[in-house]
Amino acid sequence: MIPFRLAVPEADLADLRDRLRRTRWPEPETVGGWAQGVPLAYLQELCAYWTDGYDWQATEARLNALPQYRTELDGLGIHYLHVRSPDPDALPLVLTHGWPGSVVEFLDAITLLTQPPDAFHVVCPSLPGYGWSDRPSGPGWTVQRTAAAWAQLMARLGYGRYGAAGSDWGTSVSTWIGKLDPEHVAGIHLVPPLAAPDPATFDDLTPGERAALDDLARGQADGDGYSMQQSTRPQTIGYGLVDSPALLAAWIVEKFHAWTDPASTLTHDQLLDNLMHYWLPGTGASAARLYWESFREVQRTFAGETTDQVHVPVGCSVFPHENPRPSRRWAARRFPDIRYWNEPDRGGHFAAFEQPELFAAELSAFFRLVR
Repeated sequence: MIPFRLAVPEADLADLRDRLRRTRWPEPETVGGWAQGVPLAYLQELCAYWTDGYDWQATEARLNALPQYRTELDGLGIHYLHVRSPDPDALPLVLTHGWPGSVVEFLDAITLLTQPPDAFHVVCPSLPGYGWSDRPSGPGWTVQRTAAAWAQLMARLGYGRYGAAGSDWGTSVSTWIGKLDPEHVAGIHLVPPLAAPDPATFDDLTPGERAALDDLARGQADGDGYSMQQSTRPQTIGYGLVDSPALLAAWIVEKFHAWTDPASTLTHDQLLDNLMHYWLPGTGASAARLYWESFREVQRTFAGETTDQVHVPVGCSVFPHENPRPSRRWAARRFPDIRYWNEPDRGGHFAAFEQPELFAAELSAFFRLVR
């Protein structure tokens, strides 16, 4: 366990600013709004702020104020935060982000989660190929392998009993932790659970289930190009993601716009804090490859082609602007031991980033039942 501190050279920040100033911009979109992607005016404004207003050193200092480490797991160097609660009886919790997120999206929530009375010792790793974890040099780093590595990490930290939680890829990783390490897992909290719609319910759908199916179809028709590219040809898009900060910003910020509750407010600083976890370590391509490794498994799950049940206690939070939004009866086919289910009234795909107090309260409510 090697202590880690960020110390980005000023030359790297100067190079970023230079690249941003030399961006070769396309003409504006030919329709209003975001129908063709990120509007030119929005991206130019964001990149101008990134160039001349954004303060990376403030974020670097905030991260360095937290205990950070690197360790080798299954042959790969992994970066993680390890923030212990002042409560000695706190429950250890491994908290996993996804794409296009990073450990940054959990920072406000971690502060809340470590406080009594429902306190956690929080372990928050950067996924393989993301942030300041190493980039795999060969294939095979699937969500299953990542889950096994996280179980190894928790054992190495001396945690014989712990919880797992996450969103996006973190949902899949947490699910696999529950499958691979059930003797040590108190429970898993999923935002949301990944479960296929049940065809047996299609003649008796609730309004919520019908809306969920409509949104799934709409997303597949109008918003899934990124996943097709990253799951089939991640190397091709990767050249641009590590070379052009403007492309990286457009590729990632489009998803923050599409997947965030319109009532939530993510500032330019928050969006750029997250972007820097892709730009500075040059992980645009390596992060995209996780889709090549594991997205087909997600597709099989949604198609109902897998029936792999998970038998540890499960808590589920389905935020209203998330997609997918499975119903409890759909999820129960895969997760037969659901102890907690809630559908909060606000928040989207980046719930911890958008609504940290609500996200922390959801985790606390579930794990209170299984401590």
